[in-house]
Amino acid sequence: MKSERKKSSFKNMITAVSSNVLTIIVGLVAQAVFIKILGSEYLGLNGLFSNVISMLGIVELGMGSAIIYNMYKPIAEENHEKIKSLMQFYKKSYRIITLIISIIGIMIIPFIKYIVDIESVTVGINVYLVYILFLLETICSYILSYKRSMLYADQKEYITNIIHMGYTILVNTMQLTFLYFTHDYYLYLIIKVMMRLVENIVISSYVNRRYSYLLDNNVTKLDSKTEKDIFQKIKALFFHKIGTFIVSGTDNIIISKYLGLVTVGLYSNYYMIINAVQTVINHIIQATRASVGNLLVTESKTKHFDIFNKIRFVNFWISCFSSICIFVIMDSFITIWIGYKFVLPTKVLLVLVINFFIVSSRSTYGAFKEAAGIFYEDRFVPIIESLLNIVLSIIFVKKFGLMGVFMGTIASGLVLWCYSYPKYVYNKLFGRKISDYIKETIYYFIIFILIAGFTYSLAILISFDNVYLQFISNVLIALIVPNVIMLLLFSKDENFKYFINMLKGLKKRK
Repeated sequence: MKSERKKSSFKNMITAVSSNVLTIIVGLVAQAVFIKILGSEYLGLNGLFSNVISMLGIVELGMGSAIIYNMYKPIAEENHEKIKSLMQFYKKSYRIITLIISIIGIMIIPFIKYIVDIESVTVGINVYLVYILFLLETICSYILSYKRSMLYADQKEYITNIIHMGYTILVNTMQLTFLYFTHDYYLYLIIKVMMRLVENIVISSYVNRRYSYLLDNNVTKLDSKTEKDIFQKIKALFFHKIGTFIVSGTDNIIISKYLGLVTVGLYSNYYMIINAVQTVINHIIQATRASVGNLLVTESKTKHFDIFNKIRFVNFWISCFSSICIFVIMDSFITIWIGYKFVLPTKVLLVLVINFFIVSSRSTYGAFKEAAGIFYEDRFVPIIESLLNIVLSIIFVKKFGLMGVFMGTIASGLVLWCYSYPKYVYNKLFGRKISDYIKETIYYFIIFILIAGFTYSLAILISFDNVYLQFISNVLIALIVPNVIMLLLFSKDENFKYFINMLKGLKKRK
């Protein structure tokens, strides 16, 4: 069982990283072509509606997480009848969710004029039609998507990752080809709508073949105890969904309202890169979620905490390294990629990097919290976080401009770091002292600040007039310096030794 968990986690991790690296590379090419053909205003509109539409995901209510949590045990026990009942319940629920999203999405149409200053849009495009196409893509993303949960819960997320890689290559190739020859933004969006549906059909077909018992029409109604547990978690997850989507979805709306669509477009370039790196880290950690879920129902608390520490250590190393790379490399990369006029002030980048580190370094807590089904206990925390985010971002954007929006996000995000994770994960799940959590969190954050400060200072000292030489220099410094420092700091750490031995073991097997 232990070796199977390791194997599944490793497969999920490798394919997740590969999928996201591919998405980053393809995304960079696609964004550059998009800007060259259509310009920054289209890019701003793209970013704005992506945020607005993503907020409709609130309607999903965390149904997927609640179902997956309840599937860990029946999958471990090979209880096919219970799995069929859960999937049937999930299928019916998602049909209702898709209908509600469609209705709410249509109801938003009259309010588009309050989100976008339509008269100021100079590119001559029907903003309402663009919104409708974004809405259709979201609706298609929910059709048959419930089948993915079977692969997630069965520690086979690598299957969806492989299929998604194929989707990424195909959809971007088609979009850029048609955009290059037609310059038609509507067609660009229509292609994504169709391909999203195709991706879900492919995954659904695979699940039907692999788990043929799911096609059996003789399905027992889900027992009332499990239904009650799911609905309790959904009630709690509703608050989490609202919080998450308000925090992640309102930044572009606030920027658009106070600073304009062009600024949204400038930020979209940074967001695309930072979000892509964040997604890679999330997938690396989330790739262990099903294995963690299995661990939590089969092992002791001592073992739980031991594995948590090992994953958290890797999470910190990756987050620290990635944050420093973004801070040191971003400006010269943006200059080479799309031009110096798209570079944001260093102070804005600094705030973005700090926020990135805070969010990415807490991924392990989120993975264990979700795998343990801890949703109800801290259901009000995301609401407090989201309200703080809106209020503080609006106050700070008026005073500090673009940087202020992200200062508000950082301040509100500390609610999770300072309250929810220590109380409900560190203390409740592992039975550890909150004072130990505080010491460890401060310790890791200080290490990050010191390494980042030293690396950035070194990059500033080694200066070149040629932007390409500067980029190469920055890349080498960012790749080498933080890793060497962390290697010196942690070479005797037990968690570090564990992963070195694990990598050696994998190499021997090959």
